Amino acid sequence: MGEAAEVKSQLFYSLAVSVAGPTKGLSVSPSFQRLAFASWFRENIHKKECYFFDKGGSADVCKCGYSKTGHVAEAIKPEEFAGESWDKRRHIREVPTDAFGDICFGGLGQKTGKYARVSTDTSPDMLYQLLTEQWKLSPPNLLISVTGGAKNFYLKARLKNMFHRGLIKVAQTTGAWIITGGTHTGVMKHVGQAVRDYALSKSTEGEIVAIGVATWGIIHNRDALIHSEGSFPAHYVLDIKSQGQLSCLDNNHTHFLLVDNGTQGQYGVEIELRTSLEKFVSRIPLGKKGSNVTIPVVCVVLDGGTGTLKTIYNAMLNDTPCVILEGSGRIADVIAQVAALPGSGATNKAIDQLMKKFLGQEYEEFSYDQKIEYTKKIQDIIRMSHLLTVFRASEDNRGDMDVAILQALLKASRISESLGSNNWKRELELAIAWNRVDIAETEIFTEESQWKSIDLHEYMTSALVGNKPQFVSLLLENGVNLRDFLQDEKTLCDLYKEMPSCFFLRKLAKRVQSSRRSRRRAISTRARASLDETISMIHVSDEVRHLLGSFTKPLYPPPTDRNHLCMSIEDSSASLSKYEADSHTALRPDAAEAQRDHGRDLFLWAIVQNNKELAEIAWEQCRDCMSAALAASKILKKMAKEGSDADEAEQMQELANHYEKHAIGVFCECHNSDEERAKKLLVRASPFWGNTTCLRLALEADDKTFIAQSGVQAFLTQIWCGELSVENPVWRVLVCMIFFPLIYTGFLVFRRDEVIQRETEKKEEIKTVEKVTGSSVRTNSSRSSLTRPPEPLASWTRVSSLYSSPQVKFYWNIVSYFAFLFLFAVVLMIDFQDTPSPWELLLYVWLFTLVCEEVRQLFHDPDGFGFRKKVTVYINEMWNMLDVLSIILFIIGLAFRLTTELFYAGKVLFCIDFVVFCLRLMAIFTISRTLGPKIIIVRRMMMDMFFFMFLLSIWVVAYGVAKQGILIHNENRLDWILRGAVYEPYRIIFGDFPANNDYAAFSIESCSMSGTDPLKPKCPVLNENQTPAFPEWLTIIMLCIYLLFANILLLNLLIAIFNFTFQEVQDNTDRIWKFQRYELIKEYHSRPAAPPPFIILSHLYIFIRSLVLGRQPSVNKPLPEIEEEGLLSWEALMKDRYLLSMHREQSQSMERRIMDMAQKVTTITDRLEREEDAMVKRLAGLEEQVVWIVDSLKSQGFAAREAPSLTLTSYDSPDTYASTSEKEEDTKDHVGGWRAATARR
Repeated sequence: MGEAAEVKSQLFYSLAVSVAGPTKGLSVSPSFQRLAFASWFRENIHKKECYFFDKGGSADVCKCGYSKTGHVAEAIKPEEFAGESWDKRRHIREVPTDAFGDICFGGLGQKTGKYARVSTDTSPDMLYQLLTEQWKLSPPNLLISVTGGAKNFYLKARLKNMFHRGLIKVAQTTGAWIITGGTHTGVMKHVGQAVRDYALSKSTEGEIVAIGVATWGIIHNRDALIHSEGSFPAHYVLDIKSQGQLSCLDNNHTHFLLVDNGTQGQYGVEIELRTSLEKFVSRIPLGKKGSNVTIPVVCVVLDGGTGTLKTIYNAMLNDTPCVILEGSGRIADVIAQVAALPGSGATNKAIDQLMKKFLGQEYEEFSYDQKIEYTKKIQDIIRMSHLLTVFRASEDNRGDMDVAILQALLKASRISESLGSNNWKRELELAIAWNRVDIAETEIFTEESQWKSIDLHEYMTSALVGNKPQFVSLLLENGVNLRDFLQDEKTLCDLYKEMPSCFFLRKLAKRVQSSRRSRRRAISTRARASLDETISMIHVSDEVRHLLGSFTKPLYPPPTDRNHLCMSIEDSSASLSKYEADSHTALRPDAAEAQRDHGRDLFLWAIVQNNKELAEIAWEQCRDCMSAALAASKILKKMAKEGSDADEAEQMQELANHYEKHAIGVFCECHNSDEERAKKLLVRASPFWGNTTCLRLALEADDKTFIAQSGVQAFLTQIWCGELSVENPVWRVLVCMIFFPLIYTGFLVFRRDEVIQRETEKKEEIKTVEKVTGSSVRTNSSRSSLTRPPEPLASWTRVSSLYSSPQVKFYWNIVSYFAFLFLFAVVLMIDFQDTPSPWELLLYVWLFTLVCEEVRQLFHDPDGFGFRKKVTVYINEMWNMLDVLSIILFIIGLAFRLTTELFYAGKVLFCIDFVVFCLRLMAIFTISRTLGPKIIIVRRMMMDMFFFMFLLSIWVVAYGVAKQGILIHNENRLDWILRGAVYEPYRIIFGDFPANNDYAAFSIESCSMSGTDPLKPKCPVLNENQTPAFPEWLTIIMLCIYLLFANILLLNLLIAIFNFTFQEVQDNTDRIWKFQRYELIKEYHSRPAAPPPFIILSHLYIFIRSLVLGRQPSVNKPLPEIEEEGLLSWEALMKDRYLLSMHREQSQSMERRIMDMAQKVTTITDRLEREEDAMVKRLAGLEEQVVWIVDSLKSQGFAAREAPSLTLTSYDSPDTYASTSEKEEDTKDHVGGWRAATARR
């Protein structure tokens, strides 16, 4: 029966825990969670109670220490124990605990913690489970056991500050647990104050865990903690005045384990359980499972008596290092002083004297055997020097106690470890777990230690997965080779599997699930049992390709036997055939390895999880750094757009802008160094980033600032001019378009001519220098000597270069478009006959050529976007939408025009279409630096006006309907209803006031009484005397209010909106215009040379060529290997220059200077604090010297009134008394001076 109840309770607890777990979309009531919590406690945690009341010294107090009322009823007169005397081993039993839950301390801040009353026989495993699973504490990377004086003791202010700061820093940076006695006295109180100081000035790096392990029987006000179902919370009063022989819990600790052995008033009950818990924790592997390093434990000692001495001794026997705080008093100072004695100075006599000095009267009460025992223990402690570290605040060192604690652990592990290499590895693993780069730099990566890359791979993985960027940088500096580290693709795949929860990981998980479902549908049922698919690099490649764009090649090509079906429908439908064709050559292992950049792999891993620090380190390792920065911008902006978390999206956007700035900085350095190479970087196909170009990545990422750079714009201008020089005036180009023979006269300059002229001028300069100096001049350009000088363009090449220039194509298309509009206007106004005339037929042919050009633009895909992406890009362009609208209206109008019934309707559609064609004419101004930005402003204002019309329509309809209802009775003509309710109120805004609003302007001849005249409105309601019956005063008031709001308020609001839009957009229009300019240049770069209607000949040629030659190869061809390597090396050099200049700017910034100044002031302050004790000692020594001098002079008969002047002179400069010899010489000088003065008297 009992077993069944236990199983039932365990099932209930399991159900409760599973329901109470962190699941999205399912909220569990707090009462149910507390019920599950209480059920677990009743099953696993017990207390001890006495069930045999045996009178002790007092009539109402049992020998267990509790009163008679503190026992259960069955313990008062138990028949089974009749005649027995009380024995704690027999008469104390375990029962489910009745004190657990949350503890709330009153006072400022309302501090809350966790507590539990536990039996002394509770297993450490269960306590650890309580701490980690029920109280949700993260497993520690370090366990700090603080011990010492249980009574209040005094610490100097500086020493106390150093202890507080060092303890909290080591706990915060390493993720340590601090274990103390938990009461509000002695060393426990100091630890609590340190936690309190941290809580008042804490950052966002996590909470400090301070666990108090105290004896339940000595806790004051413990009755407030008792509740059979748990207290949530229990209000605990910190009443120190009335605690008597008991102790209060410290209100600054976060967790309490109250150890119960069934007695009351006995101190030290918790020591055994605390020791076993510390031992158990010290055997748990550090960090990930399977680690050879266990959680380290260190003992920190302040003050203390003989009990503390035993604790130190037992801790060292268990190989636990101890840190003694010198200056804290009593036994801590005894051990510190003995440790400072030279060699064999730790004699019994010396130790006896020190114990008398620091323990005082307490030492006198010891027996002879106790003195011998304590002396021997101290000597044994001193012999275990590798486990003993004395922190002396007065020494001239950094004075950081956190460093002393961590160095003590490393020193202990270094001495105790017999294998040298394993020793260093253990220390490194500890340093990474603690995230203390300073310790690793000073203690591990020293000149004596030699590391191989393969030895550090495991720790590199730990640093990456643990998000420790400083350690990643340190490991890279000390031998980690990314090529060796990531050579095995499994390592990179494991990094993605251990990636922290982020948007990319969720997308990756969905892709894996989709792939699994696809494969299950594709594979037979028999093979389904073997499907156990997890994250692979194929999934990563597909997801990254989705973020970068389907025009890129996969970054991680699949193996030859590719059976992978996890590509999304969007990607596969767009470019599946292209994906397979492009990947065919990359399937070979050597080709795939050649296209891998291991710095890129690490950078991509950091970027997709939005980790700025790790990404910054990895970006510096990338070979193609500019493409990497632009690709990161594209990926981050895509994830920010698809993500649902606004804060995470904002962080992604900020990081995307950060890497756009990096790309700009690197390109500026490249452009300033070598313009030609910089242009090559823009259009070079990067094999590391999907065989795409920097320019395409910047455009896809919408990096307007990058495109707006002068270097990029100069390159675009060069493309715009083609083979023509960018220095040619526009009028010369226009003249040569008509009179092309002028190009042979030098009237128009070609780029080839400029290159030849520069080479000629350079040679002339060299010849002039050689003639003047009389010696040959050596040039630094080795490339110029290897390449042949450029030859002038041939005659036919000049003509073809002129008319194939995008600039000339644009001008011819403008002329053609004006001619088309002129022909269209002539047909509409003069020559629109029943039977189409020759001019009208020419118009139809012309439009057909425009349609063919639009179709060519839609299917022309040199970037490999795929049809779906190309259609999306085409639709997103406003001018293309105007083209489509104009063509559709023209086709509909043509269909109407060719029918007799709809002939006139067809002409009306043609007229409307003419307006659309004229609006399309604005596109020609986008190339203008002056008018182009203004068109952007007009587009923004049109959007503002569109939304403004909704606001205006409210007033128009409100006034129009009210006016129409008051004036006209039952108007049933829809056109006149709309005229009166909408059209007339709209005209009023522009000053056209109606005549039917008042009696004076009313004329019965202007309206129709019956409302049957289609050309006249219906008359208002009339009286018997044929005058309007409507209230004139009301209609006039309504008109005035409408004019006030519509004409004055709303129109001025529209003007204010336009002004705001203009001011807001004006600063960015130049940047936006430069960005949009690329699309126009790209359009005319790929456009046939002939303008419409002659462009039909080019279309026929393109169509025939595509049928004969098939699909044209991609224009993104990689550079030769030698040129590629040279370009990447040069780019890496420019990146280093950019980073150097960026760091220099940061170091010179005002914020950095203030931070450096603050750090210097802090350093000086710490140094002065460390010198304080030494200064006091020096001044004390000087005072003794002065007293000796005064006594000597008095003995020789000098007046006592002269002594003060001597004393004052001795304190002039304390720094002059740095050594004993200097003091003696100064003393002689003073005495000699006094004797000379006496002789003169």
